Amino acid sequence: MGKRANGRLPKVVVIGGGTGLSTMLRGLKAKPIDITAIVTVADDGGSSGILRSEMDVPPPGDIRNVMIALADEEQLLSKVLQHRFKSGNGLAGHSLGNLILVAMKEIAGDFVTGVKQLSKVLAVRGRVLPSSADQVVLKAEMEDGTVVSGESKIPLAGKRIRRVFLEPPQAKPLGEALDAIREADAIILGPGSLYTSIIPNLLVPGMARAVIESPALKIYVCNVMTQPGETDGYTAWDHLAALEAHAGARFIDAVVVNDGEIPREALQRYAEMGAAPVEPDRARLEAAGYRVVADRLVRQNLYLRHDAERLSDRIFDLIREGRKPAGA
Repeated sequence: MGKRANGRLPKVVVIGGGTGLSTMLRGLKAKPIDITAIVTVADDGGSSGILRSEMDVPPPGDIRNVMIALADEEQLLSKVLQHRFKSGNGLAGHSLGNLILVAMKEIAGDFVTGVKQLSKVLAVRGRVLPSSADQVVLKAEMEDGTVVSGESKIPLAGKRIRRVFLEPPQAKPLGEALDAIREADAIILGPGSLYTSIIPNLLVPGMARAVIESPALKIYVCNVMTQPGETDGYTAWDHLAALEAHAGARFIDAVVVNDGEIPREALQRYAEMGAAPVEPDRARLEAAGYRVVADRLVRQNLYLRHDAERLSDRIFDLIREGRKPAGA
């Protein structure tokens, strides 16, 4: 089930970063697919930001979270690798997983090889790759023309984003990431912070072009809630429009959206933070020729998250069918 005619598992590339990507991967790793996760390197906050500047490594936080999500013994690993030191000169605020990744970079000689070797030790199901091994800074041009520098600072500006871009603009894409995209049967973008976790991957030179030219089925998983300072008032259409504008072409085939009801207490809590449900905008998306998959995809704990199992089921259905939308 799920295998191609030649007997191999479908090759699936997921692109993004942050909590949303990790949540989705927890569901997808149980499916009969070959996963490669391409993860943003734009994070500059917290432990990742400090290690990035002091140790000259790509920010390890999102890489760590994705590796945990794809590991066989996720529950135990999560407790160990997510442990954050509360005290200690130079240790306070760092997670153990971040420090291990930095150590692996020094042991292996480079960050990417270190990630590969640690992935074997942790029995990670699939490959985890940064979109670039270079140091980059994410910047945003706001609608009033001002420019905000730094991934962690962009949502705090309180202004609408016109576009985001990388400095330096000539950062090199990881060759293995480009190869994975070219060989993929399906490419999934999202869920996650649109401007600071998903789009930055496409800004690495060559990445967007590889995605656009790949014959793979391309799926965008839209967020459940808007993100204050980033996507205020955005519908699913607005998310997709921003994604494709930064890539420079229309390339998405299918859009996965939540149409399930969100509990009132959750709506109130998120409203206090300035967030609201993302309107699926199904009719507009379908009229434009996109295939829309809508389902009750929300799971509520303290925060709303995608239901990993249900979401992975919907994605796997798309991968098995391998259909392009009508008119594409």
